[in-house]
Amino acid sequence: QVQLVESGGGLVQPGGSLKLSCAASGFTSSSALMSWYRQTPGKERESVAHITSGGGTYYEDSVKGRFTISRDHAKNTVYLQMNALKPEDTAGYYCNAIGGSVNSWGQGTQVTVSS
Repeated sequence: QVQLVESGGGLVQPGGSLKLSCAASGFTSSSALMSWYRQTPGKERESVAHITSGGGTYYEDSVKGRFTISRDHAKNTVYLQMNALKPEDTAGYYCNAIGGSVNSWGQGTQVTVSS
């Protein structure tokens, strides 16, 4: 059974850091396109970053230079290191996997940036 479980969200002050994790099971995440999305109430879910099976990365303009996506093959886990957080980064963050027969979302983890 394909499953994605996010963790690592929380409340952080502006300028702080958080590291989100997306633990995959039921498939090999390194063979999939793994993405992080975020969503705030009333808005569409937007892509934040992704990493391809070949290791290529993409970042949405507003997070370039602040967020880093990475993967640990042994742990079958994808990470999103978020630095220099801003209040506008506040959102639910969701992990997505696409590859072969896999097209799956995690349940999300809330990130709140506030003083």
